[in-house]
Amino acid sequence: MIECNNLSKHFSQFVAVDNLSFTANKGEVLGFLGPNGAGKSTTMKMITGFLQPTSGDVKVCGIDLFDNPIGLKAKIGYLPEGAPSYDEMRVCDFLKFIAQMRCIDSNLIDTKVDEIVDRINLSQVYYQRIETLSKGFKRRVGLAQAIIHDPEVLVLDEPTDGLDPNQKHDVRELITSMAIDKTIIISTHILEEVHAVCDRAIIIADGKIVADNTPAELENMSKYHNAVTFSADIDFSLLDEFKKMSCVRDVKYNKKFKKTTIFPSQGVYIFDEVSDFLKQHKISVTRLTMEAGRLDEVFRNITLENDVMEVAK
Repeated sequence: MIECNNLSKHFSQFVAVDNLSFTANKGEVLGFLGPNGAGKSTTMKMITGFLQPTSGDVKVCGIDLFDNPIGLKAKIGYLPEGAPSYDEMRVCDFLKFIAQMRCIDSNLIDTKVDEIVDRINLSQVYYQRIETLSKGFKRRVGLAQAIIHDPEVLVLDEPTDGLDPNQKHDVRELITSMAIDKTIIISTHILEEVHAVCDRAIIIADGKIVADNTPAELENMSKYHNAVTFSADIDFSLLDEFKKMSCVRDVKYNKKFKKTTIFPSQGVYIFDEVSDFLKQHKISVTRLTMEAGRLDEVFRNITLENDVMEVAK
C-alpha cells in the first residue's frame, strides 16, 4: 500500500531525510518514532505529496508520486502537524467544503458530514468558527477532514496531540477500528500509543531508520525485559546473594520505596527463581511483578547511540 525507496530530502546543505526505504501493508498501523527534528514529519509530507523528495521514489496503492500526484493524493487522508485549517470557517462549513474538494457526490455530502461528526464527537462545536475551538477540538476537526472520504491510506502526524485522556482513548479506538481495511502511518512522541495502536514501529534518528520492529520486539531489546520487581524490607546481604545467581545480570534497590529490581542475563525468564529465593528466605513481599520491557529506555538507547556514532564520524 505504501512503498518508499531510497527516499531523501535536502534543504540546502541540511539532510532532513537520508535514504529511507520501507513498506507498509494493508491492515497495518505503522508508528513513526524519533526525537524532534529526526525527519518524521518531512517523510510524511513526501509520502502525501506535499514535499517533493530530493531523491527516491514513493508509491501509494501502486500509484507513483511523480507519475500521478493527484491520483496518489486521492488515496490518502492526511492530518498534518498542527492540524491547519481555515479559522474563519465554521466546522460544518469546513467539513462540507472538504467533502466537495474530495469529490464526494453532492447528494451524499450532508450524510457524510453527519456521519463523521458523530464518529469524531464534534456535534457540540458543529456551528462554531474553527478559530474559537480548543486545541483538542481543532485536532479532532483535522482528523475528521482526513477520513471524510474514507481513504485507503491514512497519514496522521501526532493525531492525539492536545487531546485529553478520554479523547486520546476515543481516537486510538477509532484508529484501531479503521486499521482493519486501511494502511495507517502515525507519528507520535507518546510511547504508550505505540502499545495501544501500532503493529510495527520505525524509529528514525538524524533522518535515518535505526530500528524497524514490532512493539514486542523493541521491548525484548530492553534491559528490563523479564526483569522482576518486588517491594519488601530486605537485608542488603541478600541482594548480594541475588547477584551471585547465574541467571542474574544486575540488582537495583530503591531505598525510598523499598523496591528491588532483579535484571536477568540476556532477558531470560527468572520469575520462578526469584520467587523461590524469596520463599526460601521467608521474605514477605507486598508486590511481585515481571516487566515486558520499557520502550522509553530502548528509544533512548537507540537514538543516543546513533548520535554517538554520528559524532564519531
